[in-house]
Amino acid sequence: MKAFITTLLGYDPEHKDLEGGVLGVVKAYSGCVEAQGRGTLHCHMLVWVEGGLNPNEIKQRALSTAESDIEFGRRLLPFLDDTISNSVPGVPDASLNVPSDNHHPCSVRGMPVDEGSISPERQKDLANVVSQCQIHVHSKTCFKYWHGPPQPKTCRFDMHEDNFRAMSSFDAETGEICLRCLDGLVNNFNATMLEAIRCNMDIKFIGSGASAKAILYYITDYITKSQLKTHVAFAMLELAVRKLGEFNPLLDDKTTRAKKLLQKCAYAMISQQELSAQQVASYLLDFEDHFTSHSYRNFYWTSFERVINTEDPSPECYPAKGTVSPPENNDNDPITDRDDTENESDLEQSAEVGDANEEIHVSFDRTGKLVRGGNQLEDYRRRGTQLDEVCV
Repeated sequence: MKAFITTLLGYDPEHKDLEGGVLGVVKAYSGCVEAQGRGTLHCHMLVWVEGGLNPNEIKQRALSTAESDIEFGRRLLPFLDDTISNSVPGVPDASLNVPSDNHHPCSVRGMPVDEGSISPERQKDLANVVSQCQIHVHSKTCFKYWHGPPQPKTCRFDMHEDNFRAMSSFDAETGEICLRCLDGLVNNFNATMLEAIRCNMDIKFIGSGASAKAILYYITDYITKSQLKTHVAFAMLELAVRKLGEFNPLLDDKTTRAKKLLQKCAYAMISQQELSAQQVASYLLDFEDHFTSHSYRNFYWTSFERVINTEDPSPECYPAKGTVSPPENNDNDPITDRDDTENESDLEQSAEVGDANEEIHVSFDRTGKLVRGGNQLEDYRRRGTQLDEVCV
């Protein structure tokens, strides 16, 4: 991963290298190592490129009729087409013999690199890697959310033979970038990266429109998901409760048993998690589980969210009192309106109790005097005028 960052991305911590890497001049990156269900380690990474615009700016320039913005689109689309590929490259000479013809491309090294040109051997080797690693094959997982006819049977990964677009373009109404797609079953890849890392990959451009929103939603959902799978958590809770079931009622009171239950549940969740051999080996060898170009401070969003919901509540999430949403018609739902009212009342009471029982952090100063600890929310709200542009 370090070689990937320094060589392919060409990241320079001092920002003196103006040539950059495969994607251009990289100004920041953040990657996280994750294990699949079968234990395979892989990395999810965000890369910020110097000069890149945010989705709103791209949309504005895509919809603009100014000559400079039109020229911007003419330069952006060829850059994306050159960076992102989604088809098996052609082979100039099928009679050539390369190591990846006789062995799996991931198990052998690539062909020697010549400066300024791509040899026919390299082109055939790249075609072998793409054919083995990037072509999507439908399985039951692709259609696990399909409820059967008359609903159309579509792959949930949006991989289909009919996905074809000859040229990249901007949508004239929404400003969304529609990248070309020459083969609907080939996952996006960068040729230089794929030739070097020799394993399956995916690459997306966070542009504008619905596709950008979908990618941002995926990133947000990914970084906020729990590492502990639900079925594993319930299995550990069952184990802890079963172990605690054997007790002496003359020696254990309810309070002690409740504390022991919480302790055993927490210990069980920590100690009984499933780890693959690859994960264990990476921890024992002290390999990094994340790669970042910058250092970060912990940010506790719940206190900020509570203030925002109190001072400026969203009408969608917190409808005004007196408004009643129409109930959904479901004959199989045993929950009544009375149950809903009681549940809402319980939630309101729980929220009030949560606000009243908010924790206060304390610490000691240099003289040993007890003082109240810092509060991120108040520090932000009472920040100086020189930090007015800093926004959460």
